[in-house]
Amino acid sequence: MEWYNLVSFSGIFVLMGLAWVFSSHKRLINWRVIIWGLIFQMLFALFVFLVPAGAKMFLFLNNLVVIVMDSATEGAKFVFGRLAIPPGIVNSLGESSMGFFFAFQSLPTIIFFSALMAILYYVGVMSFIIRIFAFLFTKFMNISGAESLSAASNIFVGVESTLTIKPHLSEMTRSELCTVLTVGMATVSSNILAVYVFSLKDLFPAIAGHLISASFLSAPAALIMSKIILPESETPKTLGKHIHPHYEKERNVFEAVINGANAGVKLIVGIVALLIAVLGLVALINVCLQFFGGKLNLLLGIQIDWSLKGLLGYLFYPLTIIIGVPVSDAGAISKIIGERAIVTELTAYRDLADVIGKDILHHPRSVIIATYALCGFAHIASLAIFMGSIAALIPNKIHIFTQIGFRPLIAATLACLMTACIAGTFYTNTSLLLGK
Repeated sequence: MEWYNLVSFSGIFVLMGLAWVFSSHKRLINWRVIIWGLIFQMLFALFVFLVPAGAKMFLFLNNLVVIVMDSATEGAKFVFGRLAIPPGIVNSLGESSMGFFFAFQSLPTIIFFSALMAILYYVGVMSFIIRIFAFLFTKFMNISGAESLSAASNIFVGVESTLTIKPHLSEMTRSELCTVLTVGMATVSSNILAVYVFSLKDLFPAIAGHLISASFLSAPAALIMSKIILPESETPKTLGKHIHPHYEKERNVFEAVINGANAGVKLIVGIVALLIAVLGLVALINVCLQFFGGKLNLLLGIQIDWSLKGLLGYLFYPLTIIIGVPVSDAGAISKIIGERAIVTELTAYRDLADVIGKDILHHPRSVIIATYALCGFAHIASLAIFMGSIAALIPNKIHIFTQIGFRPLIAATLACLMTACIAGTFYTNTSLLLGK
């Protein structure tokens, strides 16, 4: 094992130590969650990264996702014409791309994948897979069935995963609700994952395989961090019980497609509104920071990047070193990881693609680790979205969310970084999955 692999491995325990510092009950740690969570991650990473059969399986899934995404863009090309053609591509009519348009090339894939997931739910494929993971989490990690089901659902879907445990939400403890929020923000949904793949697949051909891997690794990481930061001090109603997903099945596959597509449209509207608002506010904050910070730089004779991205980069720099990013690349990567907390992972992945395209990074492991670290909804806007959606289902427990505060966001951020540590631990230049 090389030096940077050891740094990433050590980072796993440093991050858990940081979570313990924020813990509300430092003596009530559920060690089974930590031990089995680490075992699940290590075994999965070992199989995917180092075992040839595992690496080949995930490369197959990577290629499958790319093929499906090529199909997903056909509808957008028909509706939006040349605006939907990616840069450097010429269609069958001889029309060339007009450039990159995020709204017309990336976001429409959400509609397709939402419809596809609805079909998989209708035929029972997703429910079957989710029950398997929920069973494993409940049996080995000594957590409630509702928490396990939420974690398993979030491997594949986003905020809508809350509906799978809707009958149990009103009876959940503070620790359980913190876990539901954490796993929601530490993972990503399949339809949003498609947007990341679209943004990076030309620069990073194996990106889909990495993101699929990160989705599986992040669920146990989120359970670990959540149960360290807010350990269980009560007795959950579904502790040790295996529960089935609550799901309102459509009457036929066509209704599933329609409902899935409509859900995708609503998600796109929310994403567009969020990006417009957040990026605009960030630009305004940057103007203020650079005005006053520039004067301070001149007064003190120092050089500090007073943009929000720059300040977050300074804050996340030590964590970027801890997860195993080489020092020569840590400055650039820390800014990208840091900005995710404010401007969402969509913007962060676009910036990562820009950095890769400009050949700014010196080590391929920096790209790998950043890809895993960014794979999650761990940002302030997401915390508001998840809290708001759950509070709407259980308005009688709104006061609990004020008690939980920012703990789920801290836990989710640490979980994403922990997933990056796992990737960094098993990274090798000869790994099939991790080849660029």
